[in-house]
Amino acid sequence: MLSVPRLRLLRELHVRGTIAAAAQALSYTPSAVSQQLAQLERESGVALLERIGRGVTLTPAAIALVEHAEAVFDRLELAESELAAAQPEITGTLRVASFQSVVLAVLPGTLQLMAERHPHLQIDVTQREVGEAYDGLRSTAFDLIIGEEYPDETPVIRAGIDRADLLVDPICLALPSHGPHAVRPRTLTDLAEIPWALDPVSTPTGVWARTLCRRAGFEPHVRFDSPDPLVHAHLVRSGLAAAFMAALLAPDHLSGIDLIGLPGQPHRVLQTAARTGRSAHPAVVAFRSALSDAIAAQAPSGPPWTHALAG
Repeated sequence: MLSVPRLRLLRELHVRGTIAAAAQALSYTPSAVSQQLAQLERESGVALLERIGRGVTLTPAAIALVEHAEAVFDRLELAESELAAAQPEITGTLRVASFQSVVLAVLPGTLQLMAERHPHLQIDVTQREVGEAYDGLRSTAFDLIIGEEYPDETPVIRAGIDRADLLVDPICLALPSHGPHAVRPRTLTDLAEIPWALDPVSTPTGVWARTLCRRAGFEPHVRFDSPDPLVHAHLVRSGLAAAFMAALLAPDHLSGIDLIGLPGQPHRVLQTAARTGRSAHPAVVAFRSALSDAIAAQAPSGPPWTHALAG
């Protein structure tokens, strides 16, 4: 009989790429991981790892074994979910990964609702970028992730993952209400000479923002390169830059900022994702419900901007 814990190590190696990374993710030593994988090879009777320089790669047999293991893990998690549903109250720990703007905007309200509804459930929240969050989801480091999908971003279909859309959140142009950059543009092109605060070009949000400016006929002067939306809001409020701001985040930062609608009303989609076997767990279901309620309470009832740019 194959060992389930050793199969988890093999799956983690497949996800992380190196024994050292797999060991770190699961709080093992690299030598312990190597020993356990060697034992799994003896149990399976086939070669699972192939040496490549100083590292290893999975053989075709190992990759096939990981696929079978994924099905086993899904069934085990489904069984755990059914057992948890039979309990009179939700207990334990729910591990959530989220990006920053959701942490700022709606997570406090969600956690308050969860504390009122399920006081015996502990919720641990970690801020992660999308790729790292999904790696953690696959390796069971996280039970649920909260993510976003920006305009023009091609959705990545991940097997064994249950996704649910939460909200269509408009994206606005944010301009200072005072200072030399407190202009009132008719089109986005009118802002070709203004300094910008944008996300890094390596991020989907940074790519989208630069693409939008280029479609308007100019390369934005990015004076402030930061992934932190609070930094963007502060720079706009201080009269130093223009930026793009999600409507859900905007209400707490409108002092000193003018919001303007963008042509076509671009938006991001807020989403949750959980492993298929875990998505039915009462803790995941309850958190998704509380998150939806918190978003509904926070979301603007109408467009947050005073006027919109011409197309």
